Amino acid sequence: MFETAFALSLTQFARSLSFPERLQHRPARNAALEPWRLRNTGLDALFYDVKALTAEETFYISDSLASEGLIMIVPPSGGAMLTICDSVAEYKLRGGRDVHALAVAGIGGSAIGAAAFARNVADAIGEPVAAVVSGYGLGDIINETIGGSFFFGWLGHMRNDLEVIDDVVGRPHLGAYEDRHKLALKAHPSALDTDTVETLLADSSLSFHLLAGHSRGNRVLSEALYAIKEEDKQRLRALADGLRIVTFGGRITMPPDCRDVIDVIGELDWFGEINSRPQIDSDIRVPLAGHSTNTDFAGALQVTRILKDIIARSLPAVTEQTDTTLPAVPVAEAPTVSPIPEPEAEASPDTEFSEAQPAVETAAEPIEPLASEEIEQPAAVEEMAETDAAIADSVAPLSDADEEQPIASLEPIAQEASPGPAAEMELEPTPAPDAAVPHRTARGANGRHKASKPKTAPRR
Repeated sequence: MFETAFALSLTQFARSLSFPERLQHRPARNAALEPWRLRNTGLDALFYDVKALTAEETFYISDSLASEGLIMIVPPSGGAMLTICDSVAEYKLRGGRDVHALAVAGIGGSAIGAAAFARNVADAIGEPVAAVVSGYGLGDIINETIGGSFFFGWLGHMRNDLEVIDDVVGRPHLGAYEDRHKLALKAHPSALDTDTVETLLADSSLSFHLLAGHSRGNRVLSEALYAIKEEDKQRLRALADGLRIVTFGGRITMPPDCRDVIDVIGELDWFGEINSRPQIDSDIRVPLAGHSTNTDFAGALQVTRILKDIIARSLPAVTEQTDTTLPAVPVAEAPTVSPIPEPEAEASPDTEFSEAQPAVETAAEPIEPLASEEIEQPAAVEEMAETDAAIADSVAPLSDADEEQPIASLEPIAQEASPGPAAEMELEPTPAPDAAVPHRTARGANGRHKASKPKTAPRR
């Protein structure tokens, strides 16, 4: 409570210091409106969380409290100081292209209330927020006299018709004031704050994903969106894609293209109920809450907490969507990986035999010269038998059974000399040129293999 009183007193004190300067420009208008503007500043201190602003920011915006159409860039708490922009072009130059949220306050329409509401929204999303000041002029005095402030849902359209009084008398050229000449081309007149919001939303170089309004600010957003629908339907469709609108303290009709609209109202908010469309149901009803958003008072709408809850509800859907797309990356890249070469040991048995064939032949070649020597040995024995007859007579001739007997004894020796299946698996094929030499065998006249005889001493 003390912080709210301090912010309000500081604003009023800084406002009184700049009053002599304002009298130099349009003295009659400023002198007539100053008491009403100070009153509306007190109303904004009651309905908005002005303690969220620093003392420097409060003093900085005190000179532009009632500047209708003024644009401010409000960062989250603890960040840089807020920035004041007199026109849409200056808003772009000061970093407006990086701002994706827009907030419009109502009630008093002062700059301190608009900045405080935008600060609550910025704290909820963690990003800077653009704020448009509704202001308070001569047209607002007449509109308030006929009850437009209490019935802005039904009599609020008269405020747009009464804006011509301020244009004739003269007022600061802020926001989208340079586009006021287009009023003759519009089917319905509009206020300067509505024209500024419409210009920001219709600009293709700017992108907004969140619109937040409170009280009369909801009507400003609705009128701006309907104006874009009449002038450029394609722009509205492109803008509505991914746009979320959150209204506080009042329910109002939005264009059908804007489907993501959340209406928040307190259960004790009688002022918001009489200014709401009865055919629209409330999406969120805050228990034991009224129309104020200042957390220093009991029953206030906590804008920051409510917006965080609304954003948190949409997080599971976003997370599920990103999880379904992530597995598609490795699946797409999997075929590009080169296949691992198969080891040669897993080849078929036929291949193993054909590759191991040269090794067997190489190992069997040393046996061939032994076979040839054994075959030529009987000729030498016959020569010795002719020279020594006595010895030849004592030696008995070999029979056919004796010649066939070494065949059986030679087979185990050949089996031991030849490598087995296990040895064939361990041998690595060496593509040597000698492996291509055909295997030589000793065959007899009848085509049968002649077994080699073991080397023994000649019989005598």
